[in-house]
Amino acid sequence: MSDRALEGLDDRQREAASLLRGPVCVLAGAGTGKTRVITHRIAHGVDTGAYSPGRVMAVTFTTRAAGEMRGRLRALGVEGVAARTFHATALAQLNFFWPQLAGDAAPAIIDKKVRVLADAADGLRLRIDAPTLRDVAGRIEARKVRMHSIERDAADHPTGLPGMDVQALADLQRAYEKVKDERRQLDFEDVLLACAGMLESEPRVAAAVHEQYRHLTVDEYQDVSPVQARLLELWLGDRRDLCVVGDASQTIYSFAGADPRYLLDFADRYDDAKVVRLERNYRSDGAVLAVANSLMRGRPGALELASAAAPGGEPTVTAYPDDTAEADGVAAAVAAQLAAGIDAHDIAVLYRANAQSAPVLAALAGRGIAATVLGGRRFFDLPEVRQAVMALRGASVAPLETTFVAAVRDVLRSLGLSDDPPPAGGALRDAWEARSAVLRLAEQAPAGTTLRAFTDELLARARSQHEPALRTVTLATLHAAKGLEWDHVHLMGMSEGLLPISYATTFEQVDEERRLAYVGITRAGRTLSLSWSRASGQRPRQMSRFLQEIGTSTLRAAGVRANSGGRPRR
Repeated sequence: MSDRALEGLDDRQREAASLLRGPVCVLAGAGTGKTRVITHRIAHGVDTGAYSPGRVMAVTFTTRAAGEMRGRLRALGVEGVAARTFHATALAQLNFFWPQLAGDAAPAIIDKKVRVLADAADGLRLRIDAPTLRDVAGRIEARKVRMHSIERDAADHPTGLPGMDVQALADLQRAYEKVKDERRQLDFEDVLLACAGMLESEPRVAAAVHEQYRHLTVDEYQDVSPVQARLLELWLGDRRDLCVVGDASQTIYSFAGADPRYLLDFADRYDDAKVVRLERNYRSDGAVLAVANSLMRGRPGALELASAAAPGGEPTVTAYPDDTAEADGVAAAVAAQLAAGIDAHDIAVLYRANAQSAPVLAALAGRGIAATVLGGRRFFDLPEVRQAVMALRGASVAPLETTFVAAVRDVLRSLGLSDDPPPAGGALRDAWEARSAVLRLAEQAPAGTTLRAFTDELLARARSQHEPALRTVTLATLHAAKGLEWDHVHLMGMSEGLLPISYATTFEQVDEERRLAYVGITRAGRTLSLSWSRASGQRPRQMSRFLQEIGTSTLRAAGVRANSGGRPRR
């Protein structure tokens, strides 16, 4: 039997990757190599003949994660695995089977739910402003992922929405569904519900799916919602060849229906389940992990992470007089790191809400520091990247008169890539960073790569949204940062009202905010800087209860007494 795919794994990773038959549950803490385990497990199954690639379904939650999974499988020599998001998998099945069942194409997918809601409101002669329509859209999404009827939703939320009573809300939801039906449209959540309904009501469809996909892997299992859990049951059928991977401490999408109990109760549902715990962290040093572990200690499913990295600097906590001073202070700290020779793409500034990005982005630009805000335009959709790929594709038809990397550099220079970057903060710098990223991909390509093979790889990465990192400082919300890592992380806004956010009032909501803080902390590899401001305008702020709960020596070193003001609020 081949063990090529098991090389380079530690003992626990190797154990998990060797378990080719389910049910298997891998409890994988932050930085412990969960994607590595997933892809090497699949590759090991293919290498040994236990799996046929076309019969493996690997589902996750974001196109970025699915793209990374496909990229890693390609690097391991495995092609043909259906590695997609839940929605992409369900939509592919709807598009394939719907014409066979209904005799026509599957319904179109709505791209703007609020616009359809506005049309439905007009039909009811209701005057509803855009913010309220967005609230209604959110209520619809929450209802559907939990598989609740309109009537159940009304009973659960008898007060309706601000400015909209429960009856009007129910009437609008019914009108919205009617408009969709008349237009033959589905919304994002309907895709999952319709696929589940098709599998439940059409035995031949279920049989075809079960025949096609024999081995099911689920990434980020802590984030599954009730409708996704039901869909997984239907995809699996009466078989048990299921592998789930997750970390309850990183459940940060409860507002979207995520329920960590599916992960925590897995061994109870499958009494013969094999459970492997991955707690050896390869990202962060021990001081960072001490902060992370102390924040989650005693929480359900919390793992005790141990560092495999060399000791680094102790995390710091800084209190600033106001928000502006905090943004300036964080920008100054980033500038000092850059001056010390740290690469910009190894630095991230993280925060709870999008609105927090503007002042720190301006403060960085004022120092001539280029930054990229995650969640913007996709890399392969940038015009300069599309232009570069087309030019490289065209150049690949002619014989090379120089080395492969030199040929790529020549093409990019003809498109405007200079040796020296333009000033930060403008379109020219953004274009330069994008073209530079294409060049770095060429420099990282395996020996013997041809220009044609390189452009094929670029197109494959574009299809899978497996995007390269730009050589800029990254700004991101804590939600957007999940699944990513940087050597140096600045987590700002550690104040009451920001983290935890002001509308987190119940114990469950505050615990979700704590998990968000944990996700932010565990993005850091070598250094972690935490900060908060004592005021926002004229309004005073208090230090986040999470800083109080951590109670590390870093707080004392910063002149803040741990648990000041009494016991931490829960």
